[in-house]
Amino acid sequence: MKKLSVLLLLPLAACIRFGAEPPPALLTLAPVAAVPAGQSQTSAGTRSISIQVPTVPQELAVTRVPVRSSDTSIAYVKDAVWVEPPARLFARLMSDTLTTRAGRVVLSSRQSFTDPGAQLSGELRSFGIDATRGEAVVTFDATLQREGATTFEKRRFESRVAVNPVDATTVGPALNSAANTVAIAVADWVGR
Repeated sequence: MKKLSVLLLLPLAACIRFGAEPPPALLTLAPVAAVPAGQSQTSAGTRSISIQVPTVPQELAVTRVPVRSSDTSIAYVKDAVWVEPPARLFARLMSDTLTTRAGRVVLSSRQSFTDPGAQLSGELRSFGIDATRGEAVVTFDATLQREGATTFEKRRFESRVAVNPVDATTVGPALNSAANTVAIAVADWVGR
């Protein structure tokens, strides 16, 4: 009887999975100009800034790539998965871009307590695909408090890059390009 119950359970064991199949590859962002290894910076002679991880709507709080086919319909690209949530990737990309393009020393939140430079925060409103226009879209509503200021500046940045077809191999490069365009525009705005 014991052998029979074990034999009956064997076919079920093949059906049980502890998680989804991993995608063939994970997506990430790469800056147009990376910070060189060994480069030394000091906030004594250079203006500093701290960058907060942007807030995001729920559709971007996951590691999948959203596709909007209408104002009220969202799906996700099959097998297109970010290595970590897009907000963290975008904040890191902005950090590298502000360092290389604007010459800023980017500090962590903890470090900014002792060196109160400028502060950049905001909301990553779009970071996905607009299926109706066949474009990768990155929209960032930035909030900047310049060093020593008591007021805030706000500005919306957006970039659109054509993507066709929409699949796991095409969306990553298109979103990377759009994100870099936005990060460069933000760096130019902060650096003025």
